[in-house]
Amino acid sequence: MTTDLGRRPATVTQAITTDPSGRRRRRNDDDFVAVKQRYLRRERLRGFGKHLLLLALCFVLLYPLIWMVVSSLRPSDEIFREPGIVLDSLEVQNYVDGWNALAFPFWHYLVNSALVTLGAILGTLFSCSLAAYAFARLQFRGRNVFFALMLITIMLPFHVVIVPQYIMFNQLGWVNTFLPLIVPKFLATDAFFVFLMVQFIRGIPKELDEAARLDGAGHGRIFFQIILPLMKPALATAAIFTFVWTFNDFFGALLYLNTPDMWTVPLALRNFLDAQGKSNFGPLFAMSIVSLLPVFIAFLIGQKFLIKGIATTGIK
Repeated sequence: MTTDLGRRPATVTQAITTDPSGRRRRRNDDDFVAVKQRYLRRERLRGFGKHLLLLALCFVLLYPLIWMVVSSLRPSDEIFREPGIVLDSLEVQNYVDGWNALAFPFWHYLVNSALVTLGAILGTLFSCSLAAYAFARLQFRGRNVFFALMLITIMLPFHVVIVPQYIMFNQLGWVNTFLPLIVPKFLATDAFFVFLMVQFIRGIPKELDEAARLDGAGHGRIFFQIILPLMKPALATAAIFTFVWTFNDFFGALLYLNTPDMWTVPLALRNFLDAQGKSNFGPLFAMSIVSLLPVFIAFLIGQKFLIKGIATTGIK
């Protein structure tokens, strides 16, 4: 007498190979693996295309800088005659000529720009952080009105106040000195940085202030020992922007600095075209590259703090 047990496959393998449901499962698994592999191939091709497009856009954006670097290594008479980025020969003499082309060596103008920039950074960080702490933590009459007036100054064109500022600084005897470019920074005149720091301080828990007050700390101690150390990202952001804007400021230097010994880098670069009665584009591009190095190094060092400061500072 035969039973169901006698009709079953002898092994598990035989059961899988003969079972229709097992064949379907294997076929489904094979189809899933094939679909997954096709999907991964499409994603790799899509990622490769995106990276290729980004590299092309990056080259387009960097082409002017690459062209300037290449032009600084060419003779002046070949810069516009052969405007490509392929070098036939290196003209390192452009850097030597540019360094000594003006009334003073180029390091003199770099030092002038460094002094103005350092003073502007110190003034901006000190005054704007104090003003931001006052707006964010202190309670005084008219605080919201003064804060609104400060924000309005962001929309005020700089050219509106040029004439009265020049008259005032001229009467003080500050023309042809670095004072008009530095002293206003100690008066929290950069409303953008004040607003940036106010938003950052508002994100710091007030419980830290209350705990410090329980220990007998006043506003000065709270600011310098608690708030200021926590403001490093916002301070770094303000310092980087101030460095770039001040180091590249041409109009302010042109307005207040008259003699060659007081010139900053932008004024010195402008005078390359008139230094020897001809267009010294080779030395001009060479010194332009030299003047870009401090900005590039500053941004490279502070990039991490800049991104963190922007990411952690929002409109609250």
